[in-house]
Amino acid sequence: MRFLIADDHPIFRSGLKSLLNNAFPDSEIIERENGKDAEEAIFNMKPDFAFLDIDMPGKNGLQVCLEVAEKSNTKIIILTMYNDAEMLSKALKNGANAYLVKDNTSDELVECIESLHSGQTYLAKSLRKSPKINQELKEFNAISEKLALLTQTELKTLKLVGQKYSSKEIADLLFVSPKSVENYRSRICKKLELDAKNNSLLIWVLDHKTIIEDFENVK
Repeated sequence: MRFLIADDHPIFRSGLKSLLNNAFPDSEIIERENGKDAEEAIFNMKPDFAFLDIDMPGKNGLQVCLEVAEKSNTKIIILTMYNDAEMLSKALKNGANAYLVKDNTSDELVECIESLHSGQTYLAKSLRKSPKINQELKEFNAISEKLALLTQTELKTLKLVGQKYSSKEIADLLFVSPKSVENYRSRICKKLELDAKNNSLLIWVLDHKTIIEDFENVK
């Protein structure tokens, strides 16, 4: 396996590198100290997993995550000292596959890697115990599951609905007929379990706009 560690503290990078080498002896470790270099390394060296700190010079970890999540197969692990719902929510919305805090144990870090390797999302155990964070995570996952039912064209249509384009304007942008857009909207409402006869679709999109705008994992 190939790992990227992006953190502006050399001592922390060294400790994490040692831990990964012990847990995964045949792994390759790449180190970067700022967001810009980390982003370039993800695109050019294609690590299997990338540990990103949030506070880094230049681009922060959340910005890097947003840039690479939809354009790379690298699993993104936000590893930070922030253990609050706001940062967790931003990380998940930006496409992070896991969120760990720096006081997690080495065993949990290994557990995180194994979970991601099997296709799961991982959240630090200390955060999972928080009722507020738990609720936010459930809501995020529920919305993501619904969005995953949409095709690329339906997702594009949904995003344009959120920008308050009319069906005719959406048709012009997608190079299809207004009737086709109405069909897209009808199918979207059915998949999202919304009433197609009122403004429920627009209201739903505006309520979840940030998640929708960042969502790309569709058919």
